[in-house]
Amino acid sequence: MVRSRTHSVFTRRFRLDDGLGGREPDELVVEEPLTIHLDDEVVSSTMRTPGHDFELAAGFLLAEGLLEPGMVTGIRYCGTGSAVDSEFNVVSVDTGGRAPTPTARLGSISSSCGICGTEAIETLTERLRVLPPYDRWDPAVLACAPDRLRASQPLFDSTGSVHAAAAIDRRGEAMVVREDIGRHNAVDKVNGRLLLDNRLPAQQMALVVSGRASFEMVQKAWAAGFTALVAVSGPSALAVATAKRAGMTVLGFTRNGGAKVYSPDELL
Repeated sequence: MVRSRTHSVFTRRFRLDDGLGGREPDELVVEEPLTIHLDDEVVSSTMRTPGHDFELAAGFLLAEGLLEPGMVTGIRYCGTGSAVDSEFNVVSVDTGGRAPTPTARLGSISSSCGICGTEAIETLTERLRVLPPYDRWDPAVLACAPDRLRASQPLFDSTGSVHAAAAIDRRGEAMVVREDIGRHNAVDKVNGRLLLDNRLPAQQMALVVSGRASFEMVQKAWAAGFTALVAVSGPSALAVATAKRAGMTVLGFTRNGGAKVYSPDELL
């Protein structure tokens, strides 16, 4: 089922020089809840832009340490009733009992919410191993990636209010591009697509994000095996420390082919 990702409204543009103008149409991005089940156990609910929901669920569970490549046996809308009744806002991921029993997150996760709490941070990173040795990334390729990503954001063009994430290869070519109102969701959709296509770990790919390089972005990139993370904005101190721990290359503040390199130490 193809669902609309935008909603049309009328608005009035205000200008200091001439006040309110006439009515004009505008497109707003749709935001709806998605509840994720793993082997019929509720794991979490998140606010997202409808579309690529199966990828989002798979990518989220991967980042939570609940899925591994080859583990998924099926994904469907609403495993306990009609998908229409749940308005296609419930996704069930099946592994035939191979996945660990999940601990449900309390409450809902907003489209902007990340990982909260020291205990959660330690839990999500202690199971991850240092990335294996990899050929050094060409900084020029990485620095140009966000500008190339911008050309593949139709939902942003129509609404101006969504994030994007992409997996690129060594030449800077986009392998997967996804958009969502939540920056974490956009990354989960990319990771989920690669997981379902059995293309993880993504050791020969870099993850490109349209926002900042927060801890959650590094953690999700690490969980998928990306060896580089590129962000339009800057990183947090925890993100850089985590990237160095992982052995990941991180670039931020990418503008017009330039960037700041934060990790690894041998590039500083």
